[in-house]
Amino acid sequence: MLKIFGEHDRDTTTQAENCLAAGAAEFVLCADGHKGYGFPIGGVGAFPADLVSPSGVGFDIGCGNLALETDADAAEVRGRIGPIMDEVWRTISFGMGRKNKEHVDHPLFDDDAWREVKALKSLKDLARGQLGTVGGGNHYVDIFIDEREKVWVGVHFGSRGLGHKVATHFLQALGSKDDMMAPPAVMATASSLGSDYLEAMRVAGDYAHAGREWVAARVVGLLGARATDAVHNHHNYAWKENHGGTDYWVIRKGATPAFPGQRGFVGGSMGDDAVILEGVESTLSAQSLYSTVHGAGRVMSRTAAKGKSRKDPATGKWARGVGAVRHDDMMRWIADKGVTLRGADLDEAPQAYRRLPDVLKAHEGTIRVLHTLRPIGVAMADHDDPYKD
Repeated sequence: MLKIFGEHDRDTTTQAENCLAAGAAEFVLCADGHKGYGFPIGGVGAFPADLVSPSGVGFDIGCGNLALETDADAAEVRGRIGPIMDEVWRTISFGMGRKNKEHVDHPLFDDDAWREVKALKSLKDLARGQLGTVGGGNHYVDIFIDEREKVWVGVHFGSRGLGHKVATHFLQALGSKDDMMAPPAVMATASSLGSDYLEAMRVAGDYAHAGREWVAARVVGLLGARATDAVHNHHNYAWKENHGGTDYWVIRKGATPAFPGQRGFVGGSMGDDAVILEGVESTLSAQSLYSTVHGAGRVMSRTAAKGKSRKDPATGKWARGVGAVRHDDMMRWIADKGVTLRGADLDEAPQAYRRLPDVLKAHEGTIRVLHTLRPIGVAMADHDDPYKD
C-alpha cells in the first residue's frame, strides 16, 4: 500500500514505488518529500521484520532535531542576538569533515560494538574528533522565540562522518549502485551482515543523539540560561514497530515519528518559523504509520539553487555558474524576517524550499501544533563548505 501526502514529482513517487517492489509492505510519502538516494526523503517504509534497508536509513544515520526550551529572557536575547550568534559561530564547528575545537568524551565510546562490529573498528577516533560538530548542508543551530516569548535553541544534524562511512560500508557490501534511481538495497536481519548493520546503526544513532545534546547544551550555556524542556527526534533511522498486529522494521528517511502524544521539533527553511508538534490518534495517522514531515522539503536541488561549478580547462580553476537563487534575494528574505544569519549558502536559501505551513496542512488530522518558533538567529556551514548532497 502506498499513501501519499501532498504533491510530488514523478521521480519521487517512482522511488516510493521502487521501495514497495523491493519488499516494503507499506510505504508513506510525507508532504515534504523529494528525491533521495534509492529511497525518497520524506519516505516511510514498513519492511517485514526479517528485512532492513540501509538505503532507507541513508548516509546520515540518526540525523534528527533537538529543541531545548530555556529560561532566557526574550527581550535580552533579542537585544544582543548579533554578539550571541558571533559566539555560536566561534564556538561550534560547522562544515564537512570538521573536528570539534573542544575535546568531548562520552560513555557511548565504551560500547562493545566499537570492537565487535567490523564496520566500526576503524571509526572510533574519527567519531571522537567530530562529536559535537554540526556538519554541512541543511544542518543548523538556531535560536527561536515562541508565541509565549519563550527562547528555544534548536539543532539539526546527525552522525557526521561516522554514519556516512558506516552506510557506505554496508551499501558496498550489498553491491548497491551509485545511482539515485536504483532500487533500495535490502538485506536479511538474520544474516551476519544484517545483524552487524543493526548494531552499527544503533551506535551511529546514539552518537548523533549525543552530539545534538552537546551542541544544544553548549549554546544554551552561551545564552547564560538553563534548559527547561527538550524535544528530541531522529528522522533517519529504523525502528522495530507493530502496526495492525504485525511487526515491521519501520524506516523513516527524513520523516518524524508522530505517535499519539509524541512531540516532535520540525524546522522550516532558515528564514521561516519552526514548530513543536505532537501526533494525534486517527485513521489517517495509522495510515501514515504514525509519521510526519521533518522539515519544509526542497523544491529545487542544491545545484539548481546555487548553480553548477565548472572547471575551466584553460586555467584549471573552478567557477560557479548562475543558479536560480540570487544572493541579494536570499539576504533580503532573511532581513525581512528579522533573522541574524551566520554562514549559509544559496543552496539553503528559503527560495529553495516549500513553506512549512503548507506541508503541515497536508498532514492535517494526524498532528497538532503546540508551539510556533520564530527564528531570530541562524548558523549554518559557510559557502566554502565542500558538502555534497
